[in-house]
Amino acid sequence: MMKGRNNGKKLKAVRIVRHAFEIMHLLTGENPLQIVVHAIINSGPREDSTRIGRAGTVRRQAVDVSPLRRVNQAIWLLCTGAREAAFRNIKTIAECLADELINAAKGSSNSYAIKKKDELERVAKSNR
Repeated sequence: MMKGRNNGKKLKAVRIVRHAFEIMHLLTGENPLQIVVHAIINSGPREDSTRIGRAGTVRRQAVDVSPLRRVNQAIWLLCTGAREAAFRNIKTIAECLADELINAAKGSSNSYAIKKKDELERVAKSNR
């Protein structure tokens, strides 16, 4: 997923996720894995748009998203939101990941993943 100097650091990633799970358990009192499942369900876009070229012109067409792509895109959006929140911030990446997952599980519009999902679905709706 990451390019350049951030690739291959599996132990660091595991430590970040474990710390985020501990934070989520302290903040909510719920099972962190259940929060992650709800976050992925809520932040996966159901509809997207694709480029279709016809007679020299390119237009966008709304398409349904396959279940596997929906999960992959949800995880990517959650990770991107946490990474952007932690950049130039005092909060650690684990704290930002925990906040992002909790907000996405609630369906809160404070979550980067939920905002992007709504934007993707709005663009797809206009391209029907």
